[in-house]
Amino acid sequence: MSKHQHKRGAKMRTRLMITALFILLQIAVFVATAYFFAGRTFWVYSTFQLISLVTVTRIITKKSNPSYKLTWIIFILLFPLVGGLAYLVWGGGRIFPHVKRRMKKFSEGAEPFLKQDENVKKRLMYDDLHHSRQSTYLTNASGFPVYDNTDCTYLSPGEAALPVILRELEKAEKYIFLEFFILSEDSMWNPICEILKRKAANGVEVRVIFDDFGSITRQYQGFAKRLRDSGIKVAVFNKITASVNIFQNNRNHRKIIIVDGKVAFTGGMNIADEYINEITLHGYWMDAAVMLKGRAVTSFVVMFLNMWGFCTSKKQRYSRYIADYSCDSAGFVQPYSDGPINEKNPGEGLYMQILNSAQKYVYIATPYLIVDNAMIRDLTLAAQSGIDVRILTPHIPDKKYVHPVTQYSYDELLAAGVKIYEYTPGFIHSKLFVSDDRVATVGTINMDYRSFFFHFECGVWMSGNEAVLDIKKHFLKLLEQSEEIDYKTWQKRPIWQKMKQAILYLFAPFM
Repeated sequence: MSKHQHKRGAKMRTRLMITALFILLQIAVFVATAYFFAGRTFWVYSTFQLISLVTVTRIITKKSNPSYKLTWIIFILLFPLVGGLAYLVWGGGRIFPHVKRRMKKFSEGAEPFLKQDENVKKRLMYDDLHHSRQSTYLTNASGFPVYDNTDCTYLSPGEAALPVILRELEKAEKYIFLEFFILSEDSMWNPICEILKRKAANGVEVRVIFDDFGSITRQYQGFAKRLRDSGIKVAVFNKITASVNIFQNNRNHRKIIIVDGKVAFTGGMNIADEYINEITLHGYWMDAAVMLKGRAVTSFVVMFLNMWGFCTSKKQRYSRYIADYSCDSAGFVQPYSDGPINEKNPGEGLYMQILNSAQKYVYIATPYLIVDNAMIRDLTLAAQSGIDVRILTPHIPDKKYVHPVTQYSYDELLAAGVKIYEYTPGFIHSKLFVSDDRVATVGTINMDYRSFFFHFECGVWMSGNEAVLDIKKHFLKLLEQSEEIDYKTWQKRPIWQKMKQAILYLFAPFM
């Protein structure tokens, strides 16, 4: 990292540290007050115990993930005076009702543009009745339809995807939409920004959304103002504030680029130098994206405008941005979104549907493997049924305290016949499933609690197109550079390593 980059990070980290200190101070005052009075007054202590009991009862009766509930119950029982507050801040619910109402309010008007073409649905069922259930599930769980006439191109790694992105941005005539978790002011951003400024000056509408937490240490002060001064519209998702606000735990983890309603990109890639291996943080950074051209781009337009309305409190004119554009391409494509407002968990549900529908194989790449009992059950049942299940995870982690939690599930999975590989050149950030040479999904959804329950996410499911085979081919190539985890050898790892993995796994829902 250059001296210039270091100064940038230092300035923004100062803001984050000050904010964190204020939040911790508020929590510390509450905790100190609670323990002070609880130690002196029987009734105060009893009140806190009652609150903990009520909270635990609420968790037990709540319809949510059993593994997630159990972790919180144990934590609250161990720390009855502060457990309730921690649950409220970090795990007390997907999102408060007023936030849901706000999102719904600024999504009104989108429904007419998400109507399912029944002929497309029938043709998918005719072509592949067995795997079409995945599409039916996605439509019911996420509300987004399946499309034909959409070209889908798989792009990996990041440095191969960037020139394609730049080429498509240059073609913009009406508008460009960008939405990212991390938007970093560095060499990857520079050519993108240059195009955006030039296009905005020429009358192209340019909008940018970035997550405040994801980008907080990645930008110089006044970043948003400088973009606005260049004619670019900017919305910051969920600004970090110095107060205990449970919504701050919900982040916008989506990555979307849209050009004129005709072209869209999504995948694991953020806008930052490590994603194109301009800098080395954790060995070689392997990531993936997909480019769509055609009808399915409509769903990404709707996703973006819904989020823009939520961030800016302004209702959107969807018809202005929907393009009647088709590509003569085989196969089917279905974009989808997920988030804490949707209680159906379509992201996790799709992964399970692919496992349950597989007839020959399921290949998975994920940076984190922090999964609950239900997902472990589906992975092991598939393997025990003769399905070739292979999972690729990083060998060099980006977070040292998270990687042992990923490895915790290796024992049970390996014993059931799941094959696990670690990508030895570095960190694999791709999030993809591919199965039976027929279906695949690429997106932003990690196999962990944060992606499944807390973050706003998105992805693309595809069936019967060339991109599926491209994903499979690339996955197998990555395995050649990876180390397979041998079950017998893994069982012999040091006891301290086993203990660390087990202890850290108890805190999996916090990660």
